[in-house]
Amino acid sequence: MKIRRILTLQMFAALALTISFASCSKKGSSKGGSQATGWKINDKKGGFQYNDKFKKQETPPGMVSIEGGTFTMGKVEDDVMHDWNNTPNQQHVQSFFMDETEVTNMMYAEYLFWLKTVFPPDQENYKNIYTGALPDTLVWRNRLGYNETMTNNYLRHPAYGSYPVVGVNWIQASEFSKWRTDRVNEAILEREQYLKKDAKINEVDASNTFSTEAYLASPSTARGGNEEIVFRGKGAKKGKAAKPKTTKDGKTIEPKNVFAQRSSGIILPEYRLPTEAEWEYAATALNGIREYNIYKGKKKYPWKGQYTRSGKRQMRGDQLANFKQGKGDYGGIAGWSDDGADITNKVKAYPPNDFGLYDMAGNVAEWVQDVYRPMVDDEANDFNYFRGNVYTKNKIGEDGKVEMVTAETVKYDTLSNGKVMARNFPGQIAQVPVDENETYLRYNFSTSDNRNYRDGDKQSTRYFDFAGSEEGDKKTDSKVMYNSPKHMISVDSLGNMNRQYDKTAMSKRTTLVNDDSRVYKGGSWRDRAYWLDPASRRYYPQDMATDYIGFRCAMSKVGPKDNKKKPRG
Repeated sequence: MKIRRILTLQMFAALALTISFASCSKKGSSKGGSQATGWKINDKKGGFQYNDKFKKQETPPGMVSIEGGTFTMGKVEDDVMHDWNNTPNQQHVQSFFMDETEVTNMMYAEYLFWLKTVFPPDQENYKNIYTGALPDTLVWRNRLGYNETMTNNYLRHPAYGSYPVVGVNWIQASEFSKWRTDRVNEAILEREQYLKKDAKINEVDASNTFSTEAYLASPSTARGGNEEIVFRGKGAKKGKAAKPKTTKDGKTIEPKNVFAQRSSGIILPEYRLPTEAEWEYAATALNGIREYNIYKGKKKYPWKGQYTRSGKRQMRGDQLANFKQGKGDYGGIAGWSDDGADITNKVKAYPPNDFGLYDMAGNVAEWVQDVYRPMVDDEANDFNYFRGNVYTKNKIGEDGKVEMVTAETVKYDTLSNGKVMARNFPGQIAQVPVDENETYLRYNFSTSDNRNYRDGDKQSTRYFDFAGSEEGDKKTDSKVMYNSPKHMISVDSLGNMNRQYDKTAMSKRTTLVNDDSRVYKGGSWRDRAYWLDPASRRYYPQDMATDYIGFRCAMSKVGPKDNKKKPRG
């Protein structure tokens, strides 16, 4: 009995000691204090400021959240076309956001309106900014078909406002994505009172446009450095910026959160074209056939089953996408149209897939970011796979500050088909390729341009001399991996274009693949059902457009893979 009592007292003493240590530990991590130093975070008197109340990234306008995961990228059905360019390989993509629908004519018209308003095409410095963004409406023409109604009306007429935009090349789609990034973040900063209300509408011109990257790099120079528009401090009242406060002892305290930064948590990542892996993963939507950590069966289309017609009682027999039924059949018999369209159709006309995305099969095919190669090199990477990285950095001027693009320094590119497009806009930061300062002694990348890494570069050819110098080992066109035609175009001092067609294309060129060939995914209103498979892949020159390729945007998701708990069944 005495031994048992002693043991009980020892147990109580140990418990009291444990509680004492726990209370000391809790006291050491006081609320609002830094776990690193114990200093107070977000002190009104100054010091380290940090958004410790951030919960999750807000859903961007027009987008839905796609939870990332693993999937088999490539064909899982018979390759009846014998393309041999989409062999199955296991890939993993991170969570991201994607447009619920394809970019519509009305969405693109808003972009054109903004460009025309801010950069008037009647001014010499800006004339190619607006015209370079215009879709090619002549894509509707056919030598033996009457399509002038679409040529004249499809882009502008409100009857087609909710239809996907076409006639847009890959470069134009990418530029639209950049513009959208700036306009969305501009609206967010206005909402959070970092920018003057309605200045984005009433007080904008070519000399004071808003650029997200320019604001983050040098906020005091954003919008032309106008402090009546770009507020120094959050919490402005009645359109006036927060002012510094003076204490009793005469000390000046600057406003809290002088400018928004990435650490503020309110600025969204960039809009962009989805990667091929992201697009295919989102289109396939395997979450609809998941049981615990296993996918039940395979999916040939973005919807369940092996057929293109609906089996539901309310719409039994209706087509689940807009595609070509057969030769001369783009929509079905009059009075009983089985897919509801002959050309494109308005978005959301067909049921969404299990991710809530519309028209991931049919309507229009869609541009993705990737440069095309016949293979997906899963041996090099199986995480967020993407071929097409070209790394750049902000250009620094002689004064040590970032160099802004002005009306006089806008760069224009003349595409292979003669179209002139602006490479950047006034108000943006000029970009240059990364150099040895960023690549020296790195293992993950060594050059700025990585489009032909491990496939299509000199090292990939059977003629490459590994004992020789890479720079000095120049190969003729007949001894390169992809000897595509090289059409040349130049502009003389008078603005006249000199087009030089590659006359060897028919005799000596063996492929159309090069570093400017971009992947497009999904079937369209012109395609048979075979191309509705999300794994199908084709390519097209990035500076050319068609009447059946459109696009939608994506955005990377920051933070956790998923923000909600869900049942595992």
